[in-house]
Order: sequence, then structure tokens, then C-alpha cells
Amino acid sequence: MNSARVREYDYYLFDADGTLFDTTDMIVRCFKNTAKVYGLPQPDREAILRHVGLTLRKQMECYFGELSDEAFNRYRDTHMAYQLEIYREHLRLCPGVAEALHCLHERGKRCAVVTSRMLHTLSIYLKETGIDEYFSALITPECTSRHKPDPQPVREAIARLGGAVERALVVGDSTYDIECGSRAGADTAFVLWSCNPAESLGATPTYFFSDMRDLCVW
Repeated sequence: MNSARVREYDYYLFDADGTLFDTTDMIVRCFKNTAKVYGLPQPDREAILRHVGLTLRKQMECYFGELSDEAFNRYRDTHMAYQLEIYREHLRLCPGVAEALHCLHERGKRCAVVTSRMLHTLSIYLKETGIDEYFSALITPECTSRHKPDPQPVREAIARLGGAVERALVVGDSTYDIECGSRAGADTAFVLWSCNPAESLGATPTYFFSDMRDLCVW
């Protein structure tokens, strides 16, 4: 693992779930509830964690099989309604996130969220955790036609920030984040509080770190 000090960048692109937010238990509960409501096979926790980072539809199809638009819309509405019922019990920031974002903001860095979470709940969770003010762009599945691990979401974020990909760092907790950033030509960082082991990565990150505040030690 590369434990070298993280160099300074102009643009910082963050995944949401598992990177900014510790939402693991909430996500697992939501999929299990959706399966229960519709009498579907219960996905196990390990399978759910492996697929966090994909779009909701892709995740559901991993557990419930191919879905028609009508079935997906029905499952999605139930899934998200339940999530909004329980999120206050589970939502919290990952270690050092608030401090790191404040530091980057004070140093004039521009930040974006690049996530497979839909905009509605992303906006709620950013506001609830008090970090919404730090982001100049939010790239969600509504913004692009292709999604992680395709590089399009990172490229869209860089375009909206008016930046250059070689001056950007993509921070995430899954192979989808690291592959997306690497394929776009950005440096990447994998967070070691991830539920997924480093051995699961399909691309080698530029950095590994265990606390978001490592971003501010130049």
C-alpha cells in the first residue's frame, strides 16, 4: 500500500456512502426491508456491501434479478420511503470528514460529490450532516448517461468545477470509485474504513488512508 503523504490538489471529488457518510447499516436494512415487503430472497449483508457504489437499479438487479421499469419503480419507491423513515437513526459522518472539508474550504480548494445516490436523498443528508456548504457540484445518476465505474461521472464533475483532471483527487471506498477516477485520468485515494478490503479493488489507488484529515497534511 502507498502510505505516502497525500500531495496538494486543486479539486477533490468524494463518493458519498461509505466515504463521507457512514450509512452501511441503513443501506443493509433498506434492502432487507424491500425484499421482505415484496417476498423476495433476502440478500446477505456481504453481498450488499460489495455492490454499494452501483446505481440503485443495478444493486437491486444483483439481488432480485432483472427488473421491468414498473417493478423497479415500485421497489425503489418502497425502498426510499423506508430509508427516509429511518435515516436519522443511522446517518453519521465518517472519521475526520467535517474537519477535512473545512480545511480544504479554508485553503480555497473546490470539492464535488460524485455518487450513485440520487440527488434527493444526497441533498438531505449533506444538509443534515452540515457539510453541504463545502460542495460546488453534486454529480448523481441524474447527471450522466453512464455511471461508475465508467469515467463519465468524474469527467462531468471536473467540467462543472471548471478544472483539470490532472489536478484532481477522487476519494472513495469501493472499486467503482477507484476505477471511475483512474479511467478518467485522476489520482485516487481509497479509504481504509471501507467495508470492502483493498484486495477487492480492480485498479490500484494512488493513496490509501485511514482518516479524512490525511488530505490536509501537505
